Amino acid sequence: MAKPLLIFVVLILISLIICSSSATNYIVGDSSGWDISTDLDAWLVGKKFMIGDVLVFQYSSVHSVSEVTKENFAGCNTSNVLDSSKNGNTNFTLTEPGDRYFVCGNRLHCLGGMKLRVNVENVNGAAAGSPAAAPSPEGGASFSPSSKSKNPSFVPNFALSNIHVGLDSMVLVILGFLFFAFSLV
Repeated sequence: MAKPLLIFVVLILISLIICSSSATNYIVGDSSGWDISTDLDAWLVGKKFMIGDVLVFQYSSVHSVSEVTKENFAGCNTSNVLDSSKNGNTNFTLTEPGDRYFVCGNRLHCLGGMKLRVNVENVNGAAAGSPAAAPSPEGGASFSPSSKSKNPSFVPNFALSNIHVGLDSMVLVILGFLFFAFSLV
């Protein structure tokens, strides 16, 4: 009787571990994508980025995306980047806690607001902070294009990997319960 109960508890723990380790894919800008007209400040609201999450940048051929340092982010310096892509569909996996900085490779677009700072937290929530809007350039000048939408559209993003992990966990729980129930008979 104790052995089936132990197996059931182990299956429950395994399913909880699997559920807690799932990552989320964030399409930057949702349906608007990585574009000069996208209100990236509004897009950040309510999002919590964790280690393992993926930022998906989707953009046209007139744009690119570069990961830069904090200093290069502030001045929209695109000459010394950490990573860069211009293929129109770029993924950045968030692998460690702390701030990550992304800009459009076209400096004028970056100065116009096409830049993004995200705060990545540990899965256990140990890193302090939350996603924040990109700071405005030094000197009090504001480079905000008038075409930015004040009412961004909301497109829910359900990563198939998250759904798949959820179903796997549910199957484990049901199998564990059935095993436990039939072992009592």
